[in-house]
Amino acid sequence: MEDSYIHHGRGGTMFAGPDAVALVRVTALWSGIGLLQHGILPSRGWSMTKALKWAGVVTGKTYKRTQANEARGDLQIWIAEMRDALPHTEDHDAR
Repeated sequence: MEDSYIHHGRGGTMFAGPDAVALVRVTALWSGIGLLQHGILPSRGWSMTKALKWAGVVTGKTYKRTQANEARGDLQIWIAEMRDALPHTEDHDAR
C-alpha cells in the first residue's frame, strides 16, 4: 500500500497505485451487484454468480446467489476500510 494514494485536485480525483485501483474496482463490483439484484446487467458478461465469485475473492468468503445483500455489506466494509487506510493528498492551487 506504500505506493497507493488518492489525490484530490481541481480536475478530479486520481486513484494511484494498485490498492487505490482495487478500491475503484471493488466499488464498481459493489454497485454492479446492486444493479443485478434489480435485474439490470451492468455490462455484457456479468451475472450474479460471477459477481459473487469476485466478491468472494475480495472478502475471502463464499456467497450463494441468495446472499447478495451479505456480499454487498461485506464489500462495503472492505471499501470503507481501504478508503480510510489510503493516504489522501490534495492540491491547494490558488488559480
